[in-house]
Amino acid sequence: MDGVDYAATSVASRSVSRIAVLVVALGLLAAACGGTSSAVPSTAPSTTPSTPSTVPLKVVPADIDEFRAQPVACGGDLPPRPDTDRAFDAPRDMGLDPSGTTRLVLRTSCGDVTVELDVAEAPATTNALAFLADEGFFDGTVLHRVIPGFVVQGGDPTASGYGGPGFTVPDEFPTDSGVYRRGVVAMANAGPGTTGSQFFILLDDASLPPTFTVVGRVVEGMDVVDTIAGLPLGRSRISQDPVASTPLETPFVEAASVEQSP
Repeated sequence: MDGVDYAATSVASRSVSRIAVLVVALGLLAAACGGTSSAVPSTAPSTTPSTPSTVPLKVVPADIDEFRAQPVACGGDLPPRPDTDRAFDAPRDMGLDPSGTTRLVLRTSCGDVTVELDVAEAPATTNALAFLADEGFFDGTVLHRVIPGFVVQGGDPTASGYGGPGFTVPDEFPTDSGVYRRGVVAMANAGPGTTGSQFFILLDDASLPPTFTVVGRVVEGMDVVDTIAGLPLGRSRISQDPVASTPLETPFVEAASVEQSP
């Protein structure tokens, strides 16, 4: 995930912050492997990490079926199971207009989150997201990774951190690392040329290298994202995150849709 570069009050705290940024950036690089399982995704806590769960590791979910077996977050309903074997060769052209407004609406267990897509800055990636939403690829998936003060991550039908759509999209990295602000939505990847379907929503401003494609920002429902960030967390048996990062109440993306207007 990502590291938030809070103002440090001492040389020691600045050093810790820089280390956290590096580890978290590597975690986002390791995530969204699209089927590559050579490394377990990792991340780092913010300066105020969540309290580690006392729940035994064996009951903390590590895949979609285990997430489906635990309570649904916010009293929501259990959606149909996503097809974890579904894959595409390439996204079709969705005809997104860069001069218009395109919004991706995620209907989650805790409420709706609306993302205004930046089609002009990331045409290939936003087209891919619109295609996947139109195909129902995100329906029933889990926001499977939460680092309070950092990010909420989703977009993987397997909910393991290794799932993807079967294709990759070209890198459309920003030229300015200062774009990673609270509410920004960007793509996780496993290095250059590996962006797939996994995305993350920043919970706070972050100091990340410009190696994660920014697809837009949350314009409605950031309170919903904050609610999800406040769910109880545990550490799954496959996680190497230094803090608990697996929700113990499952926040589903019940459905995803795209809305366009002039």
